[in-house]
Amino acid sequence: MSAATTRSRTPRTPRTPDRLCAEAVGFARAAAEEAAAPGVVGEHVEVVVEGDRVVTHLFECKEPGYRGWRWAVTVARASRAKVVTLDETVLLPGPDALLAPEWVPWSERLRPGDMGPGDLLPTDAEDLRLEPGYSGDDAPPPNSVLSDELAARVEAEDAEVAGGSPADLAAAPARGSLTALAEELGMRRARVLSRYGLHSAADRWDEAYGAKTPMAQAAPAPCVSCGFLMPIGGSLGQAFGVCANEFGPADGHVVSLSYGCGGHSEAAVMPKPPRPAPPVLDETKIDELPLRPAPDSGSVPPAGAGEDLGHS
Repeated sequence: MSAATTRSRTPRTPRTPDRLCAEAVGFARAAAEEAAAPGVVGEHVEVVVEGDRVVTHLFECKEPGYRGWRWAVTVARASRAKVVTLDETVLLPGPDALLAPEWVPWSERLRPGDMGPGDLLPTDAEDLRLEPGYSGDDAPPPNSVLSDELAARVEAEDAEVAGGSPADLAAAPARGSLTALAEELGMRRARVLSRYGLHSAADRWDEAYGAKTPMAQAAPAPCVSCGFLMPIGGSLGQAFGVCANEFGPADGHVVSLSYGCGGHSEAAVMPKPPRPAPPVLDETKIDELPLRPAPDSGSVPPAGAGEDLGHS
C-alpha cells in the first residue's frame, strides 16, 4: 500500500481555529451591529473554521420574523499579520430557521379559479391542450409576423429607404391560400383544442357535474330530457350541455347529459289548486220545512195565554 493511499484513508482531524480570529468576537459583533438594526444582534453562538486564519462568528438574530436566523461575520488574518480584518457580514438561516417554502413556477402554482378581473394568463406555445386551428396550409398568413413574405416585404422597404432600386422590391403576397380565405371569412383560429384538451375538459366537467355526483344520484331524471338544458356545438355537444335553470345548482355551468338535479323540468308538475265539488240537487225527494216550530207538550204555556182565548 502506498503512502498516498494511506494518507487518503486517514480521517481528517478538525482544524483548530486561528487564535486571533477566534478571539475577535467584539470586532465581529461591531461589524454585525453596523450592518443590522440596533438591538437585533443577539448572543454569540459559535465559531466556524472556514480555512487557514479564516473563521466565521455566528450571532443570534432578534429580528421579528427571522426566528432561527443568525448573523454570520467572517474575519480573516493575513500570514504573519497580527491585525484581524473583516471579510463578510451576512444574515444566514440556522438549523431551526423559519424559511419560506420552496419556490414553485407560476404555471405549477396556478389552480382553477385563481384568475381575477384584469389578469392575463399566457398560453405555452407547446400546450398539449391545443393544436393548430387550420389544416391544408400550415404556412402562416401573409400578414402574420411569422410570414416569410411579410419579412421579405419589410426588407425590400428598408432597401428602398436606403436607396435600393424598385426592381429589388418583393412582390405582393399571394392571397389565395386556404389560411387567408378562412381568416377573411372569420372562421380561422390560430389553435383549437386537441384530443388531449378535449378529454381533459370532459373529465373535469364530468367530475364536477356528472353522473357520479351525489346530486345526480338522487335526481329523478337526467339532464338529457330536461327542458332547461341548452345544447352546445362541437364533439363535446354529444355528452354535455349548459344548464339554464336559475334555481338549479348548475345554472350557467357545463353539465353532463347524465347529470341531474331536483329542478328537472319534467320531474315534478306543480299541482293545481283544489276546486270545491259542485252542488247536488235531488228533485225526487221532498224535504219538509215547517214554518213554525212544533209545540212542546211538556212546556208551560206562557202567562196570559188563557185570557186571550176566553175573551175571544
